[in-house]
Amino acid sequence: MTKPIPLFEGKVLLKKFKGKGGWTYAEIPSVPQNSLSPFGWVTVKGFVGKYQLKQYKLMPMGEGKLFLPVKSAIRKKINKEEGDYVDVVLFRDIIKVQIPDELNECFENEPSSVKLTFDSFTESEKKAYLDWIYNSKSEETKARRILLMMQKLKLNLKHHQKLDSATD
Repeated sequence: MTKPIPLFEGKVLLKKFKGKGGWTYAEIPSVPQNSLSPFGWVTVKGFVGKYQLKQYKLMPMGEGKLFLPVKSAIRKKINKEEGDYVDVVLFRDIIKVQIPDELNECFENEPSSVKLTFDSFTESEKKAYLDWIYNSKSEETKARRILLMMQKLKLNLKHHQKLDSATD
């Protein structure tokens, strides 16, 4: 088995955005933005010092550059602050979405094109739909959201795209 190649590996300086409440971050050079994800985010896993990251977002900071937010809980664990250098190793973290059985049953009751549309989406686009549905507080809301998703898929709409009659 081959060892995965890091998206980024190196020693970086922790910086802080100006202003009250400015985030502490590590600028991550040479990693391109993800044109398929919201805002160009890149989902990564890896390490900041000895702190393990999973499903963590690199965020755009302008001029095509990305940064890794390093929140206070992480800084405390690795004993680092603004102005310190820290070792960073990052790998792309691919989200593999598992479709619940009940949703597969719903797809079976729809034209095959609905499931094909869903399958054509990226993993993060699928996850957006599933999170929205399964974070419902009630079964009634979950059922309503599944129906709305099916309507949107019939129109080739992704979760973030509006359906004129969508209210949920």
